[in-house]
Amino acid sequence: MPVLSIKGLTTQFRRDGIWNTVVNDVSFHIDAGETVALVGESGSGKSITALSIMGLLPPRSSRVTGQILLEGRDLLTLAETQMQAIRGDEIGMIFQEPMTSLNPVLTIGRQIQEALITHRNLSKAEARAETVRLLDRVRIPAARSRFGEYPHQLSGGMLQRVMIAMALSCRPKLLIADEPTTALDVTIQAQILDLIKELQREQEMAVLFITHDMGVVAEIADRTVVMYRSQALETGTTEAIFQRSQHPYTRALLSAVPQLGGMKDHVRPAAFPIIDVKTGQLTPPREGRDTVAPGRPVLEVRDLVTRFDIRSGILGRVTGRVHAVENVSFQLQAGETLSLVGESGCGKSTTGRSILRLVEPTSGSIRIEGEDVLALPRRALSEKRKRMQMIFQDPFSSLNPRMRIGEAIAEPLLAHRLATRAEAGMQVAALLERVGLHPDMAKRFPHEFSGGQRQRVAIARALALNPGLIVADEAVSALDVSVKAQVINLMLELQDTLKLGYLFISHDMAVVERVSHRVAVMYLGEIVEIGPREAIFGNPQHPYTKRLLAAVPVADLARRHVRRAVTSDEIKSPIRPPSYVPPVRRYMEAQPGHFVQAWDIDWS
Repeated sequence: MPVLSIKGLTTQFRRDGIWNTVVNDVSFHIDAGETVALVGESGSGKSITALSIMGLLPPRSSRVTGQILLEGRDLLTLAETQMQAIRGDEIGMIFQEPMTSLNPVLTIGRQIQEALITHRNLSKAEARAETVRLLDRVRIPAARSRFGEYPHQLSGGMLQRVMIAMALSCRPKLLIADEPTTALDVTIQAQILDLIKELQREQEMAVLFITHDMGVVAEIADRTVVMYRSQALETGTTEAIFQRSQHPYTRALLSAVPQLGGMKDHVRPAAFPIIDVKTGQLTPPREGRDTVAPGRPVLEVRDLVTRFDIRSGILGRVTGRVHAVENVSFQLQAGETLSLVGESGCGKSTTGRSILRLVEPTSGSIRIEGEDVLALPRRALSEKRKRMQMIFQDPFSSLNPRMRIGEAIAEPLLAHRLATRAEAGMQVAALLERVGLHPDMAKRFPHEFSGGQRQRVAIARALALNPGLIVADEAVSALDVSVKAQVINLMLELQDTLKLGYLFISHDMAVVERVSHRVAVMYLGEIVEIGPREAIFGNPQHPYTKRLLAAVPVADLARRHVRRAVTSDEIKSPIRPPSYVPPVRRYMEAQPGHFVQAWDIDWS
């Protein structure tokens, strides 16, 4: 008997008196020890399927029909009190965003304790001891001392481990993992995936893994269910889905996955292939033209240092410093893409913000088109910012929710007095068309757009002032694979026509390989390796670069169920005492233009 069997699941939400179907007649099952992946884009119904199983949808505005059988028991026939006994006990769930799933005012130890006391009837002392054992089991260092810490004191990877410990505390028969690794760096993602696989083997759990990352699916899933617009379009073994997919949408989803190593035969960045989801017709990727313009660089960074003081005590004395960026140097030509890669906390985003002086650097030189922006007074800096723009990771938080997107795009034009309101309106229409949106959309608010459309709006706003340099800070990290492909293709097309210089900040190594001319790898605020894209990916020299590349999930069935060495190591703290003097670094030239920092620590 399957652990979970879903038959004809249909979920509807009521809006303005009308019932709208968001999950339509979905059926699948999961056996003990088996992993089934539920894949598809945002809005396809994946997470609603999980919430329907857990009985977490609002009863007044939702309606769930069909059958959800947990070892033969139909969960839809149970009362709420009965479901409360099942949640956390027989069914565990790992949510996508642990920071919003954990109570910020309770310690992590107490939150895990609650489940143990409620479902396993342990005493407080027994629950505490079991909680420490669980934290140690999910490889949280110094588990006993972490018991009393609050969620904000832990990194994203550690918080996700806490969620796993909580979900597995009562040894559930079914584990639902809803995008548990989407926002994590590749090394932390690899640790979390291996941890889930190991715990599954020990407990013979059934796992429902919800994701849009096909590389993750290839590594962990036994069977796969592909969802699109509330329906399960295709179901089968993962091998059949990857090698003999029948539906055009499944083939489109697979074609949009950036493959690490897929750029070996491409000298320059290349667009993604696009498949029409109705016909299945493939438009092959277009090889990018040589967009790099010779001459003076659009950006020159020399010995950039950005540190943040840590003050404490009544007098606010400096007791330490965060060495966020340390002696970073590079150049960027017009029409070139230089990618900054590394784990969270390595200094990528601070480097980008320092270049635009969104944070003030401590020292160094930053030249935009030959002019030192660190020497500019505020008014001159405002004028210079017309030539340098930024695309942020989350377009929803970077756009004013009360401002129509036409007004948001026109705002910099009006602020710099580059156009009248009438002229700005015409330029907004042209910019929206350039990024693949209809001019009529200018009247909409940000919440009326999808994630991919909002990112297009952010790109349109960045282009409004005709910049030469764009800093793209994790600009496609949160997007679904097909939307990510569309946005990257748009960015490459704009670079081709406008000769834009991109500083592309990302932890997604497969995307970086696709879009980059050169790559710089950062660790603890320093560049440890920099060179042409083909050199970094084809012949990496620094141990940290090799570790990053080895952690990338690859859509390769041969690697499914392959067990990797899991460590609990995270990036070290960049906090140093006030008297700390950074060592002078040496760089070796592995080949022309490919520089590697000499290392004196054991990276094994």
